[in-house]
Amino acid sequence: MTDESAHPEDRLAALGLSLPEVAAPVAAYVPALRTGNHIHTSGQLPSVDGKLLQTGKVGAEVTADEAKALARQCALNALAAVKSELGDLALVRRVVKVVGFVASDPGFTGQPGVVNGASELLGEVFGEAGRHARSAVGVAVLPLDAPVEVEVVVEVV
Repeated sequence: MTDESAHPEDRLAALGLSLPEVAAPVAAYVPALRTGNHIHTSGQLPSVDGKLLQTGKVGAEVTADEAKALARQCALNALAAVKSELGDLALVRRVVKVVGFVASDPGFTGQPGVVNGASELLGEVFGEAGRHARSAVGVAVLPLDAPVEVEVVVEVV
């Protein structure tokens, strides 16, 4: 059970995680944008230090379990983008929406399980405020041949 009073970054630390540097955009966009009391992230790839952790299609070169872990990394990168726009994750009131894209082999139908990697991390970090609406979409290909891409919308104070 999540300690609702703990700072989100303390919860990350308890999971053995820390926020990475914000990924540099690979095209003409910004990592996150605030409008009113919402922050929308751009799609976040499963990268660390600017390098994709894996490439390929889920259900072919990438297993569902590997893809779930990659979606978790995407969510961590999204949190870094949110913090870069907001300054402090404690100002997140709730996670509103998560959209996960899964580069899928034609026979792969486990997209919801893959995107659970992102959803579960957000629940661990924000507790009840991490529960969100969500879409998990299978696609033919993602930028740089990434297996997973995740975007997040949060409401802030």
